[in-house]
Amino acid sequence: MNKEELYNHPGWQWCTAEGAEMQTLLIGLKTTFREKLEWLDESEELTLRLRAERERTFGVRADGNLSRIHT
Repeated sequence: MNKEELYNHPGWQWCTAEGAEMQTLLIGLKTTFREKLEWLDESEELTLRLRAERERTFGVRADGNLSRIHT
């Protein structure tokens, strides 16, 4: 792969802010509404798990209080 082919590769172009935005728009156009809903459900589940783990590990409540839960 030469330098010109490398710079024209989509993976390289997506490393910029504009390229990342274009990739996001392209993915949005290619996915169905159902797939988008599934993605949202999965991201919500991940957020809730991360929040629970943060509370368990650091004792930080979801409302931002820095007090220990288990003291």
